[in-house]
Amino acid sequence: MKLNSLWKMLDFGEETIDVSHFCSLNYDDSHWISANVPGDIHSSLLATERIPDPFYDSQVDQVQWVEARTWIFRKRFPAIKEVTPETRYFLRFNGLDLFANVYLNGIELGEHANMFRPAEFDVTQTLHTDQDNLIIVKFDPLRSRVAEEELSPQMPEYDSQTRVQVRKAQAQFMWDHTPTCLMVGIWQDVLLEQFEGARLKSPHFRILSLDKNQAVVGIDAPIDQWMNHPELQVDVRMELQPKFSHLMPNVKQTFTSTTTVENGIARTVMVIPHPVCWYPNGYGESALYDLNVTLRTDNRVVDSFVDTVGIRTIRIDQSPDPDEVGCTNFTFVVNDVPIFAKGANWVPTDLFNGRVEEEDYREWLLLLKEAHGNMLRIWGGGQYEPESFYRIADELGILIWHDFMFSGASYPENRPDFYEEVRKEAEYQVTRLRNRPSMAIWCGNNELDWHLDEIQWDQPGAYYPGKNIMHKLLPQIVNELDPDCFYWPSSPYGGNDHNGSQAGDKHNWQTWHAIVDRQFGEKPKSITEFEDQASAVSYWHLGTDQGRFISEFGIHGSPIMETLRRNIPEKGLIYNSPEMIFRNRNIIKDRGDLMMQAHIGIPTSLDDYIDYSMMVQAEGLKYGLEHYRRRKFHCSGALFWQWNDNWPSITWSVLDYYRFPKAGYFFVKRAFAPVMLSVKKLAEHKYTIWGTNDTLADVIDTLTWTYMTFDGEIHHKNSTQISITANTSCPLINLDNSMFENAQPERELLWLHSEAGLFPDNRYFLAGELRDLKREKPEVQMSVETQSEKLCVSLRANAKYAYFVNVLVPVGGVHYSDNWIDLCPNETRVIEIWHKDGKPLLPESIQLRWR
Repeated sequence: MKLNSLWKMLDFGEETIDVSHFCSLNYDDSHWISANVPGDIHSSLLATERIPDPFYDSQVDQVQWVEARTWIFRKRFPAIKEVTPETRYFLRFNGLDLFANVYLNGIELGEHANMFRPAEFDVTQTLHTDQDNLIIVKFDPLRSRVAEEELSPQMPEYDSQTRVQVRKAQAQFMWDHTPTCLMVGIWQDVLLEQFEGARLKSPHFRILSLDKNQAVVGIDAPIDQWMNHPELQVDVRMELQPKFSHLMPNVKQTFTSTTTVENGIARTVMVIPHPVCWYPNGYGESALYDLNVTLRTDNRVVDSFVDTVGIRTIRIDQSPDPDEVGCTNFTFVVNDVPIFAKGANWVPTDLFNGRVEEEDYREWLLLLKEAHGNMLRIWGGGQYEPESFYRIADELGILIWHDFMFSGASYPENRPDFYEEVRKEAEYQVTRLRNRPSMAIWCGNNELDWHLDEIQWDQPGAYYPGKNIMHKLLPQIVNELDPDCFYWPSSPYGGNDHNGSQAGDKHNWQTWHAIVDRQFGEKPKSITEFEDQASAVSYWHLGTDQGRFISEFGIHGSPIMETLRRNIPEKGLIYNSPEMIFRNRNIIKDRGDLMMQAHIGIPTSLDDYIDYSMMVQAEGLKYGLEHYRRRKFHCSGALFWQWNDNWPSITWSVLDYYRFPKAGYFFVKRAFAPVMLSVKKLAEHKYTIWGTNDTLADVIDTLTWTYMTFDGEIHHKNSTQISITANTSCPLINLDNSMFENAQPERELLWLHSEAGLFPDNRYFLAGELRDLKREKPEVQMSVETQSEKLCVSLRANAKYAYFVNVLVPVGGVHYSDNWIDLCPNETRVIEIWHKDGKPLLPESIQLRWR
């Protein structure tokens, strides 16, 4: 049973605390604060108005005292029934954050110091059968328990010497997208579980072989047994979920097996004829089977395990690329189908991580699916998410690239207690997630090998504290507990630098950080060495990237005005005010100005800043994603930084803290479309139209391309039948150079349109830079019709080209079929708007903007 409700908490200072004082059932805790479990202390304090809202203005600085206090949690629950000799009770805390001592009925059960693995205690002899039971959890101040040691080499940012000493979300110590806020509390479920004589321990579902005719699957069920039951047996039932039965009608879809327990484990193998396979989003159905594992004795159920599983194989093709000499592929292959990974990086979705609900996760991931994404990278500075997150990823076909929780620092692997904590954490997490069909790769860390090699640039491959964890301990654990899952030492990794373009994955931070490619043994170049720093960070650098798999790249973009209004006092709603600058957690505050200077110019008002920064972010992501997808499969993935926020910030995210989309979300959605056409500039007046097809069927369509002015004058228009082979990218049309001999690029564009609607419209500005475009702002007309639970918004540009046309209903949970669109002269487009919960939306609530 869950013990989540009716907890109380109170804080104490430096005084000596006698815990036994609070262990009496007669102790009066009526003056204590009601505690959220699962949850965190900050959200409980906010609910009782004991702290100001850390999301508003700079008030997060006013809650730093919370981490310096000792916090005691108290929970009372009823007596249990009399136990038999076979009975065992286990008290399990799925998440304690961080230094916790646990007491039951006045007896200390133990201490725990790892946010990333559960604390479990056998409490059979400690529980009361004749009176209520009482749990006490005492959290000590983190910094009082951390004996800092100087690690060298070490990254200087983000309180590195402290954060690396503890197994806790590294970003809570601050990062470039979030403020410092150390959470404390019981952040996941508390369970009291009863078993009779034995229990199941994390059954493992494996694909032993797979082809189109059959799958052979194995289920290994370890048993924890404390009574002699020689007749123990395990029944396994596997059944295709009913919603997928149409995919294989008239074929058996339920499979069973029974086996005995030998040497503490039950093993069975089942043959699944004509399996319905699991595929990532865009490549087929994400079909799931219900798996039931039952432990029995004497026809009595002792324990049961229920899970959902998928039949699929995943491998990574690292074969040589025959077309790019000296390079190797890095391609995820699912069920023998090469996949182009389209997605983003994931950070914890709330500063108060204990209050995130399953429906929050579903909404974040559903928005990725709607944007045609198929992969998320769980970033190593965050956390392993609760079970619901991964199950939703399974349902929606979202592959998971999972970092272990290490990021940008050296770690004290020579401390035996630390090393042992990491071992237990990794064993738990790999075991917990190994049945998930969405799990595609385990990665040792975020940027350790790359950055620590840059610090020791004259000693390529030198040791750093933590290297043995990443290169020895973690791969050993993955290979032992989940041998079918690929392990990768670090992200990025591969090539003639740990961030090289010849092999493995790459983080492209030339755009934004001006980090240029280097080779082992070369000194890294600083942005201060560039004469023109704005050009050094331009997003045009993405177009020269020859990386094999791009697992990070990104550009800041402001959230919408509504998000800023919710969190900034009226006096601070000014471009570059101290309040606005506080929202920007990037250490270098003017980098966004450099990006805007490079492409559009420096804004002079807050409205302009919101639009300019969104334009640069959206156009940069569009340009980069189009380039990477044209290189398919020389490049096999593009995961931009970042998908989400955990605090209302100015960051690289395309969805802000409230899930309000930025313009970049819709530019990404169009750039991730299953079929995409784009324009590549080869030289002055020389352009090629490319087609990219991620579907598993050939595409035949009629492309209408138009060379026109912003005033609607058509220089050239042509309709051509095109054919794009399944799962490929190729050049389609070389445009005649003579068409552009008298071009006025600052007034002209190319427009691509699908006559069959198989790909989204696209455009290419001949001038390149937004700041160079010369056009008049047109009139845009809007009309709205209500259809069922949707608003259908018709938008029309009168006579001239309209750019960045967007409609907004500033209410959480609103979805848009499209947004931040371009309108050709006299063109009408319809955008559908609806609320995820079916709530009615009023036409008068729509805000219309354009440029």
